[in-house]
Amino acid sequence: MDLNRIVESYREEMIRSTQELVAIPSVEGEPQPGKPFGENVYKALDYMLTLGKELGFETKNVDGYAGHIELGQGEKMLGILTHLDVVPEGSGWTYPPYGGEIHDGKIYGRGAIDDKGPTIAVLYAMKAVMQSGIPVNKRVRLILGTDEESGWEDLKYYFKKEPVPDFGMSPDGRYPIINAEKGILHIALSKKFVNRQKSSMGIERIYGGQRPNVVPDECVCVFRPGVDREKLMEAIENLKSKLGYEIEVEKGEGDAVIVKSIGRLAHASMPEKGKNAIGQMLLCLSAVGLEDNEMERFIAFLAEAIGMEFDGHSMGLALEDQLSGKLTLNLGMIDVNDQYGRAVIDIRYPVSLEKEHILSRIYHVAGAHGIEVEVLEHQGPLYVPEDHFLVQTLKKVYADQTGQPAYTVAIGGGTYARAIKNAVAFGAVFPGKPEMAHQKDEYIEIEDLIMNAKIYAHAIAELVK
Repeated sequence: MDLNRIVESYREEMIRSTQELVAIPSVEGEPQPGKPFGENVYKALDYMLTLGKELGFETKNVDGYAGHIELGQGEKMLGILTHLDVVPEGSGWTYPPYGGEIHDGKIYGRGAIDDKGPTIAVLYAMKAVMQSGIPVNKRVRLILGTDEESGWEDLKYYFKKEPVPDFGMSPDGRYPIINAEKGILHIALSKKFVNRQKSSMGIERIYGGQRPNVVPDECVCVFRPGVDREKLMEAIENLKSKLGYEIEVEKGEGDAVIVKSIGRLAHASMPEKGKNAIGQMLLCLSAVGLEDNEMERFIAFLAEAIGMEFDGHSMGLALEDQLSGKLTLNLGMIDVNDQYGRAVIDIRYPVSLEKEHILSRIYHVAGAHGIEVEVLEHQGPLYVPEDHFLVQTLKKVYADQTGQPAYTVAIGGGTYARAIKNAVAFGAVFPGKPEMAHQKDEYIEIEDLIMNAKIYAHAIAELVK
């Protein structure tokens, strides 16, 4: 039977399933028994496993950390790794972030493209292969992760309980084929303020950012009562016009003054597509005039060492290679008060470099200012050579189904492909289409959803021969 015709017959089911899955606000929450990443993340996992069972597959829930839906049998296993958790929705949406609404042929909602729509596409691709009667001589396992946007604790747990696939792919990137992914480092820069001296500027607290891997769209600075609000507003207004930043000054409780920096969300793998609200705030405060006390020195260090940079230049990290391009840096979170300062950065480094090379430069710059460095998370880079059978097979499938040239690319994003050996990211965003992951008004085009399912169906059919 024709795989594409079978996939088309599932069109309405795929649209409905994507809408229903997007409607679950699966942002990481408080852990509960059997629900390690919170109630809503578990609901998304349960939804997919229930749907998989209804479609005729074997399913398994691995203690709420992850699950899988399986087709076929054999000694070898093809793993298709997706995730059901999403980053917080942020602000400024045109349509409800968990509405799953359809407008102009697009399904809108957080997770629509990252990674819920592609997950549905893979499931129905498996269904099409099963219905077609094509011999499946390997196990095909759709592995459903639930902590991709945070610490990958889901797969760490899952692979202690379940076998690791022999090869695989993840529909969590771009087409044609991503065979190189930069290394990822999440690092905290922190300092305790021994003398706890009050800020001479009147700063009580600075906070902003949701996660290291998201370019922050808001940062707040609270000034203690007694600050000359009019003078502060005048200074900031002058800076706004010079620097082009979006800064707001408001009256807080009592006589406190609140300054808000407004940025633009983006994925930390492409920080140049966003506008870092924390960086704006730091440079704004630095320009207004920081004094020589511990809190303000910490703020000044971050402004000088990072500011609005996303290439790591001022920290000696302007590095690149031919395989994967330039290093990127995102100042994702900050929390500073008169006792303690902490900032968290996300670094994506080229595949040919070592983690220690990056860290040595950070230790050197931070140490000179008495700043502590803590490695919070590390994922090594991924690289699968272009002559590998997996890459060659997927290139052929992509070219056959789209009529477009197939080639390999490198990215700064980190997909589940790097969780196993011999795996690549394959889709789900087509060339020329905007990158909507982690952005407001995230969507997946319905025709792209269907085309993804067709491509994945043919890819599975070829890889299980």
